[in-house]
Amino acid sequence: MLLTPGPTPVPEFVRKAMADVTIHHRTPEFEKIFEETRELLFELYGMDEVVMLASSGSGAMEACVTNLTHKKALTINSGKFGDRFGKICKAFDIDYTEIKNEWNTPVSVDAVVETIKNDKDIDAIFIQLCESAGGLRHPVEEMAKAVKEINPNISIVADGITAIGVEKIDVTNLDAVITGSQKALMLPPGLAIIGLSNNAVAKIEEKPRGFYFNLATEIKKQKTNTTAWTAATTLIIGLKAILSHIKENGGFEKLYEDTAIRAKATREALKAIGCEIYPKTPANAMTTIYTENAPAIRKILKTKYNVNIAGGQDHIKTLIFRINHMGLVEDFEASWVVNAIELAMDELGLRTFDGTASRVLLENMFKGN
Repeated sequence: MLLTPGPTPVPEFVRKAMADVTIHHRTPEFEKIFEETRELLFELYGMDEVVMLASSGSGAMEACVTNLTHKKALTINSGKFGDRFGKICKAFDIDYTEIKNEWNTPVSVDAVVETIKNDKDIDAIFIQLCESAGGLRHPVEEMAKAVKEINPNISIVADGITAIGVEKIDVTNLDAVITGSQKALMLPPGLAIIGLSNNAVAKIEEKPRGFYFNLATEIKKQKTNTTAWTAATTLIIGLKAILSHIKENGGFEKLYEDTAIRAKATREALKAIGCEIYPKTPANAMTTIYTENAPAIRKILKTKYNVNIAGGQDHIKTLIFRINHMGLVEDFEASWVVNAIELAMDELGLRTFDGTASRVLLENMFKGN
């Protein structure tokens, strides 16, 4: 049972769609698939433009940094992926400043506002919607609104790699939102997607940057239902299959509702057996638990109960474990994992197993909604 926060399991119907005959990317047949996939992405994002890139999410992060920073960047670092935005700036000698917090702490809107008021050179802000290193949710929409009221020309770029397909995002004040195929979209890794505002498109076209990750080139081509470079044909076929399936089975709103219920139920179940939620503002993409027993619990889950969950990274590598809620997670899988965690805690002498976790999860999932 794979319950890591990416890569997520690929549904059988998606695997079958991708296993069909390979289509050349410069044909009317594939252009039709590309067009239909773009239309579904416009529904998912609710933004003015969408671009698909044959890369991981990090490629889309690089594209946004290089194409949307014309003067100076502000990066928000509350984890490994917020830190990555700063590393991209360094790699391209792009001037930047950083607001840095511990991995369980979201950025303060006031801190962002104060920073941009004191530095008129900042023309782009880079932040995670969900910082998956610790599973926290930044107040991105509130921050973006406050920034735009001060300077509407500052581009707000949000890494939504573990947020798109998880929750409804208010994109009113966002200029770019990034995601990757291997998270809530339930595909293999290798496809990145960026939703863009009209203001972002104009800024990109004003000063195009790069070669492969030149977004001006891609926008121009993708408006004609093709790509500047070789398209990730198989993944795009799979993307169309998964988005069509979601739309035909209750729609995106139902997916968001189901994910939110599962996330809340899991958090409540684990709190009921004495677990500590790590982030101060938990995202619905995953549940992150802080415990020195994380490695031992993960080992028991994998070897005894056939459950694969994620640990941490860097300085919290052995201090947290993370349970995925993204994608089409079955109810029985959510129940199985909290039950297995309680059994593992019993085996480690942390508490006596009495079925509390499973009971609380089921009550929250089915009686409280």
